[in-house]
Amino acid sequence: MTISFTTLGCKLNFAESSAIGKALLSRGHTKAKAGEEADICIINTCTVTDAADHKDRQMIHRIRRQNPNAILIVTGCYAQIKPDEIAQIEGVDYVLGQNEKFILAEFVDQLESRATNQEPRIYTSAIREVDDFHGAYSKDDRTRCFLKVQDGCNYFCSYCTIPIARGKSRNPSIATIVAEAEEAICGGAKEIILSGVNIGDFGRSTGEKFIDLLRALDKIGVQSTEYGIQTDFRIRISSCEPNLLSDEIIDFVASSRHFAPHFHIPLQSGSNTVLKIMGRRYTRELFAERVAHIKRVMPNAFIGVDCMVGVRGETAECWAEYVDFIEHLPVSQLHVFTYSERANTRMLEMDLEVVPQKERERRSKELHAISARKTETFYREHAGEEAVVLWESAKKSGMMYGFTENYIKVSCLYDKAKVNTFERITVPLPH
Repeated sequence: MTISFTTLGCKLNFAESSAIGKALLSRGHTKAKAGEEADICIINTCTVTDAADHKDRQMIHRIRRQNPNAILIVTGCYAQIKPDEIAQIEGVDYVLGQNEKFILAEFVDQLESRATNQEPRIYTSAIREVDDFHGAYSKDDRTRCFLKVQDGCNYFCSYCTIPIARGKSRNPSIATIVAEAEEAICGGAKEIILSGVNIGDFGRSTGEKFIDLLRALDKIGVQSTEYGIQTDFRIRISSCEPNLLSDEIIDFVASSRHFAPHFHIPLQSGSNTVLKIMGRRYTRELFAERVAHIKRVMPNAFIGVDCMVGVRGETAECWAEYVDFIEHLPVSQLHVFTYSERANTRMLEMDLEVVPQKERERRSKELHAISARKTETFYREHAGEEAVVLWESAKKSGMMYGFTENYIKVSCLYDKAKVNTFERITVPLPH
């Protein structure tokens, strides 16, 4: 059968879709070509916000219009949390929960054709009771590989549905992850991004530690002396909670062979009052200490920060504290998310001031403007320095692009011979 796969949401979803797609192809199914009507359409969904749910529904309708005779399967986080809601969407045939997505290959083998007038069938399990870990890494981009090292979350922040969509924190062994990383590198990947829901919580299933995983991965391969630095591959750590990003981890990255000076740390709010309402496990003082330590040992490090705006209880005073904190924080970029009310979250049970939607949008624009200034400042600070760029395959208007070890995006005239190779450059001034 011909299969089309559509993925929405986080990089973890894309890694999982890649692994599932590989399993489907290995069983004799083929990938539908662009514009070709597929026999089976699979949509891997996200549910982090109301906007994500809306995009999921739009995509379901679009895929059905484009493939009127296909079997339509919806899976992923949205399917786990709201399977009945999805089943009400016209044209959906099957709804598979988060754990069930990993038996998609076996499930598809049993399907023959779309049954007319059949009610949508729902297959979900109690995700919080699931102990299984399903490994995955994205092979769709030969240069960059998103490697799943952890799944689920035990934190239950007051605004978040991820623990009920993804289940409890769990992980494979370090040996398993190292083997997968080696496989990806042998397949041509030059950059590994460690991905998960709460990767700093690694080890709950195996009694191991995140720092031990990093040390094991750093031992892969033989150090190259070309360009005077390690150039055979590099590793980036995706989002890591500030209370789990210890000085030991930061110091290790600074002295490692493979790890890039690049951190992504969720802040969510710069007000301690709001952090407490959110149920976060740190203060803004601890966050500032983490950033300061990174900058002490890696002055050139890129630091991306997750910021949420407009949560309940974010008063004008709290917002002023938030903005002032962010303005004085030496970070490189903000990833801004606007709060939306989510069913089954504790925040809805709290008697708190509700931020009007227009004000949420205004605050989001304010942080986006601060982010743009901070990113330009970071680029200008490092212009003229030597760095190593990994060139990617994308071509746009005769140009190709890549990122330095500290995540500065650069470009040059397209040269096919450079794709998936490292090159030492002088960082240019931002345009």
